[in-house]
Amino acid sequence: MPDRHLRPDEIELLLDGEEGFGVAPLRAHVRSCLACQSELEQARELMVALDALPDFAPSIGFSDRVMSQVQVFEPWHVAATRSVEQLVPVSRPARIAAGFGAAITAGLATAGATWAVARADMAVVLTQLGLERFREQVVAAGSDVISTVLGQPGLEAMRSSSPEVMALAMGGFVAAAGMGVVGLRALASTARSTR
Repeated sequence: MPDRHLRPDEIELLLDGEEGFGVAPLRAHVRSCLACQSELEQARELMVALDALPDFAPSIGFSDRVMSQVQVFEPWHVAATRSVEQLVPVSRPARIAAGFGAAITAGLATAGATWAVARADMAVVLTQLGLERFREQVVAAGSDVISTVLGQPGLEAMRSSSPEVMALAMGGFVAAAGMGVVGLRALASTARSTR
């Protein structure tokens, strides 16, 4: 036996009265080591004290109160199975009818998806047509706003100018409108404070 004290698991082997190949060197060490003898004796006293404790029964509902506070992990597939089981009818004829209904629904969904994929080119054309109409409406509304603000000559000048000049003009318009709003607010707050 090496020159070291016994580990807790080795002391437990001696307390349990185990017999075997590795126990004899442990017993020999305890006979020669006062520290291990003391530790083994304290462990024996603890076992006697624990054995002397009275048996008790927990109160009614103790386990329910404890388990209500325990968060139980439920795998996703178990939760899904329970959810599906609640939807399955109990009687055999109702299960057969539900099975036919599910099969018909699945068939219709598959047919609809197949039709949609086969007509994907039509969906693309309709989408492009809708986007083109939307763009035309936005351009018409923008032209109406510009015509209202700058007049017809201003609209014609903007149409004939380059995109950079148009962007610069729009930026100037937005800046002028913003300064006008700020000026009106300043006037309103000044008028309120003089009352």
